[in-house]
Amino acid sequence: MIYRRFGKTELQIPVISFGCMRSMHNWDDTPLSEIPSGSNLTLEDLLQTALSYGINHMETAHAYGSSERQMGVVLQNIDRSKITLQTKVAPHPDPQIFVRKFQESLARLQQDSVELLAIHGINDYKSLWHSCRKGGCLEAARRLQKEGKVQHIGFSGHGPVDVILEAINHTENGGFDFVNLHWYYIYDINRPAIERATERDLGVYIISPTDKGGMLYNPPAIMEDLCAPLSPILFNDTYCLSQPGVSSISVGAAQLSDFDEHLKALDILMAPECHEKISAIVTKLENQMEIATGFRRPEGNWNELPPWGQCPGTINLQLINWFANLVKGWHLHEYAKTRYNMLSSGSEWVQGNNSAAIDLVDFSEIHKKYPAITGELLSELHDFHKLLTNTSESL
Repeated sequence: MIYRRFGKTELQIPVISFGCMRSMHNWDDTPLSEIPSGSNLTLEDLLQTALSYGINHMETAHAYGSSERQMGVVLQNIDRSKITLQTKVAPHPDPQIFVRKFQESLARLQQDSVELLAIHGINDYKSLWHSCRKGGCLEAARRLQKEGKVQHIGFSGHGPVDVILEAINHTENGGFDFVNLHWYYIYDINRPAIERATERDLGVYIISPTDKGGMLYNPPAIMEDLCAPLSPILFNDTYCLSQPGVSSISVGAAQLSDFDEHLKALDILMAPECHEKISAIVTKLENQMEIATGFRRPEGNWNELPPWGQCPGTINLQLINWFANLVKGWHLHEYAKTRYNMLSSGSEWVQGNNSAAIDLVDFSEIHKKYPAITGELLSELHDFHKLLTNTSESL
């Protein structure tokens, strides 16, 4: 295993970590008496196997259904000193509720403390305020740190990069020590966050690289061809881990074989030709994207479109157009469909509206500031909505 310094925490963590969301029994906080023993045995096998590979950073969350309770059972059979344990708790307007949920997490995990606590989901300015204001959740977390309940405080960000940057730049109450971040080859929007976190010596942990990074466990044929001689998973792993400042990536294992492909990244990272191999694949991917869209990357015209909060109808034109480019350039239909259909739900995790009503919205005023909003683009994104919401239509 390769270990890297996790920013100012000074922890040495493996470049491949075990994310425990997919290994839980279900999304409900289920009493232990109702969780089949086989499910806990599977988790223990996963944890023991991870440790045998040198994967000793385990990540779960208060919101991950039965995960913490199951981890609590399994950890009784494992040398706790060998594990760097992280959990996450969502910010709340009342920091005492945030503290209570963290205490619930400790009880579920059957632990007196954890090494890492992340404020789970600083996704908009409201959650940023609840986290960072005077007397907010970060201040409460620092009190927990003084009590010895947690060693280091970070956050996860799933929203716009400007919000994530605000959190990274925050300095009151010690600021943050690390960040859990969505950034992958297909999604480069958060690169400024990685660069700024590195400047400020925050540990950077890439979350869900395989699923949110394109559902690469089921890649389209064109992605397999373009990423050869590597698999899409292996290319994305090594691409992410080659970025300066990135300490680790999450592997959301549900079965033992889920580790196999990711572990191959270790040899590639150590090889002297790693950079050249990754660069050659990037060139192929970018050439294909340019042929299909006119842009080298799927977010090539991201900044030519308004943020969703400024867009009429709060339609997330940036994200929808990015989805469309992913489909046209790299045939990531199922990924685009899955993520697109999370729009218009009021979710803080996939924000803004879809393009269902795009033909009913007047864009004439905002077109003056964003001339890239053409009739042709709007028509294309209207048709894209029909494509991705029609389950009977083949993608």
